[in-house]
Amino acid sequence: MALPIDDASVNPRRHFLRHGGMALAATALAARLPELAFGRPGQPLILGERNHRYEWVRNWAKLPEGMTYGATHGAVQVDSQGRVYFNTDTENAIIVFDADGRFIRSMGREWKGGTHGMIIRREGREEFIYLTNLARSEFAKLTLNGDVVWAKGYPEASGVYTKKEEFKPTGISFAPSGEFYVTDGYGKNFVHHYSARGEYVNSWGGKGTEDGKFNTPHAILVDTRSKTPMVLVTDRANHRLQWFSLEGKHLRTLDGVAGDLLRLPATLAQRGTDIVIGDLAGRLTILDRDNKLVTHLGDNVDPKKRATNKVPAAEWLDGQFIAPHGVTWDSKGNLYVEEWMAIGRVVKLRRVA
Repeated sequence: MALPIDDASVNPRRHFLRHGGMALAATALAARLPELAFGRPGQPLILGERNHRYEWVRNWAKLPEGMTYGATHGAVQVDSQGRVYFNTDTENAIIVFDADGRFIRSMGREWKGGTHGMIIRREGREEFIYLTNLARSEFAKLTLNGDVVWAKGYPEASGVYTKKEEFKPTGISFAPSGEFYVTDGYGKNFVHHYSARGEYVNSWGGKGTEDGKFNTPHAILVDTRSKTPMVLVTDRANHRLQWFSLEGKHLRTLDGVAGDLLRLPATLAQRGTDIVIGDLAGRLTILDRDNKLVTHLGDNVDPKKRATNKVPAAEWLDGQFIAPHGVTWDSKGNLYVEEWMAIGRVVKLRRVA
């Protein structure tokens, strides 16, 4: 699937910052990479600063003999037992590991090709997987064993679509009330709002650059850091984040171009008062309760190795991301990352501060 490219034709100012003004910073950082990003053989590789320092766990996940990931173009989630769930485009649409990277199982054959957004949500004594699928133009509720509870297609009541294939859902998130929201990030650029019973409520967005419009509303999160929850959307190709009321009223926009804060924000997760953003253009970004930068993690200083799924494994570097597409924290503050890679890449960052 074609993805928006962050080049001069999309945003000339962005192009200058990345390829002109940022060159000096990249050169300076590159000089520090041997000690800062890669570490010495056998020594821990530590990223981040202040109260967000992480060890890049080398060779964390272990697949069974003969099994490969295939393309990873989805999300990552952790259940209450600490098991880690990743998506792939293969018949192993969901692969599960324990916290030490040991393979537990794979599932989701019927969701092969296009499983993209995913969350795990506790409901009473049970937990469920909610996912979106591009190929099927559907979103669904599954048990943790992969059994389908329900699946829903495109929201005909919205009046946005003439056929189901126009609906390409990329993200899903829940409000505390049980209401939920689905982003059509690769289709018509809308957010669709549903009741706790799964009934269609309303939609907002459409393609554009003004507040309230989107260019690839890729991921969504109900931000509960303030007294009143808000809907937070990664407006990826517009290089920004946008917040809305639970009913869809635009509240604020965070421009990512200023200060090179965000390049192509693709995915996000909340832990306490912090937000982590997986930036498709080669890094993670952590923001505090006031949406101020805490740190960047794993910043890739080579623009040619950002936001692409074609970098061969021989050119991957521990300590540098290429295309973060899914991210989440576990209960201990460790981070897990799925990258958009044709042959699959998953990473664990162990919290050390």
